[in-house]
Amino acid sequence: MHEQDGLTERFEAERDRLRAVAHRMLGPVAEAEDAVQEAWLRLSRTDAEAVDNLAGWLTTVVSRVCLDMLRARRARREDPSGQQPPEQLPDAEGPGAPEREALLADAVGRALLVVLDTLAPAERVAFVLHDLFAVPFEEVGPVVGRTPATAKKLASRARLKVRGTPVLPGAELERHRHVVEAFLTASRGGDLDALLVVLAPDVVRRADPAALPPGVPTEARGALAVARETVVIGRRSRYAETALIDGGVGMVVAPHGRLLLALTFTVEPAAEGGRIASYEVIADPARLRRLDLALLEPAPPVR
Repeated sequence: MHEQDGLTERFEAERDRLRAVAHRMLGPVAEAEDAVQEAWLRLSRTDAEAVDNLAGWLTTVVSRVCLDMLRARRARREDPSGQQPPEQLPDAEGPGAPEREALLADAVGRALLVVLDTLAPAERVAFVLHDLFAVPFEEVGPVVGRTPATAKKLASRARLKVRGTPVLPGAELERHRHVVEAFLTASRGGDLDALLVVLAPDVVRRADPAALPPGVPTEARGALAVARETVVIGRRSRYAETALIDGGVGMVVAPHGRLLLALTFTVEPAAEGGRIASYEVIADPARLRRLDLALLEPAPPVR
């Protein structure tokens, strides 16, 4: 019994780190917890005294469990009977949900989780282990069943996808980012006046029907109408984060780190006011899958 207690203590000392690894590989906190628990079950059936590097052993086990879960998830996506329309995806409500969402946003970022979810399973595992947790490729290779050189290529390919390629020059991209972030801040705060500042007078909002409550038209026109609607139905903005979408500045809405909606924006030229001229809310699963999603590089420091 004493020996088992000692093993439990050693595992608990690694739990937070293992959860962090699994969370970045899988996204939803519940799935990450399942992966960590599976690692504990495997450890409890192993002669721990024969394990030279317990931390490394546990990282390998959790990573392989996550890889299997990612492959199973991808197989379900390729099965049409397993697809869910966005309105049926779980929302982050219920006891403790806001706290879990805050933890997710602070520790990882919803945009990163959404972008990682577009990677092939082996790419995601290789990228997370090496780029986010500094695991050498000599150790990454066996986890994904490849040579270290091939694991390095997987991580490199994933890195290019994560970074994306903006279609706008740097200064223009930053201007668009500023406008979209102002829109997001106003939406989160339910600030009608701030929304009116960032929306062009003749702004147009278009949306897939699945993104809207019943009875709300798929198109709205005019700053006041769009701003009022945003205040009323903008509760999911607390799950939103800016991202690079098809090379431009957009937003992803991702409860539990899983993509629910994407917003694409058209911004006026600076000479015309630089406000949002139109935006579209995409909820159709087939359309979401066709989007090119990447991270926005951090904004340059203000000098």
